Amino acid sequence: MAMAARSSRRDSRGAREARGAGGARVALLIALPFVLGLVADLAVYATVRDQLPDRLARHFGADGEADGYVGHGGFLVMLVGVFVVLGAAGVLFVLRSDLAAYRRGFRGLLAGAFATAAFLAWPMGASLVANRGTADGATAVFPLWHLAVAVAVAGLAAGAGAGLARFVPLPDVRAPLGTAGQGAADRLDLGRDEVAGWVRRTGSWVLSGTGIALAVAGIVTLWLLDDGWLTPLSLFVPGLLIAAFARACVTVDRRGLTVSPGMVPWPRIRLPLDRIERADARQINAFADYGGWGYRIVPGRSGVIMRSGEALVVRRANGKDFAVTVEDSATAAALLNTLVERAGHADHTGQADRMNRTDDGRR
Repeated sequence: MAMAARSSRRDSRGAREARGAGGARVALLIALPFVLGLVADLAVYATVRDQLPDRLARHFGADGEADGYVGHGGFLVMLVGVFVVLGAAGVLFVLRSDLAAYRRGFRGLLAGAFATAAFLAWPMGASLVANRGTADGATAVFPLWHLAVAVAVAGLAAGAGAGLARFVPLPDVRAPLGTAGQGAADRLDLGRDEVAGWVRRTGSWVLSGTGIALAVAGIVTLWLLDDGWLTPLSLFVPGLLIAAFARACVTVDRRGLTVSPGMVPWPRIRLPLDRIERADARQINAFADYGGWGYRIVPGRSGVIMRSGEALVVRRANGKDFAVTVEDSATAAALLNTLVERAGHADHTGQADRMNRTDDGRR
């Protein structure tokens, strides 16, 4: 027994070390394209530095003419900040999502990371070349064909990232969704004539904060910049929508499961009892199981995901799972199982009564 226990502990420790090594390898690969993009643009800057004006054109209009300027220090801060922030965000996403256990998801993420880094690196380097040899950034011209080249380079980079993912030893199948919640009851003891319902509100402070921040940024942009309405609206409207859908109301009753937005009446998701096989409470990881927050659709499952943690997971009649992250999910699952069982029993009873009446009529 003692030897078996020690062997089990060694196996568990070895599995954790393997997962840690795999996670570190995956995180380094996600950071790689942003490091390469930063190094490439810094190399371009070092090459043309002596030919650049003191004021660099950092933004160009639809006609290719400069309409925004920055000094050398500001450009370098912007350059380093963009690649470091995006690279760190990618690494954090991988470490939190445990994508080292799922090849298909990692392949897509790595392809997206390479495409994003390439699409940013090309215009930034090209803008430096556009400033080269000018007395002032105002005379710099950025040909729009650079954007087409950036898209093509991003496509090639995405293919390279997807190909690189093939050399990472990862399984091809996603891990099972979460684990069953502790103390989850299969059924609720309801009397034959008793009626019950369950209602809970759930939400995400991350989504709420993001929505509010975008909306405020849109207002500030309108106040500070004289660039028209397009930029402020592109921040304010998405922010308002994110904030509006950052909370949800979850209801379990005789109609089935209903999930509706907390601040607006539509759209709502309703799963009738006759489309539900069973329900249970599970612990889920928002990144690993669904790829993020909000209304998510991934192969074999969908859900309204506000956070990681406790969730009500429903197995639908078509074999797919629907989840909603909400507290007290064990009670909701038990009530839903009871109502589904009661509805099925009522259907069988109704069918039996109809068959008996048909037989009586024939006799």
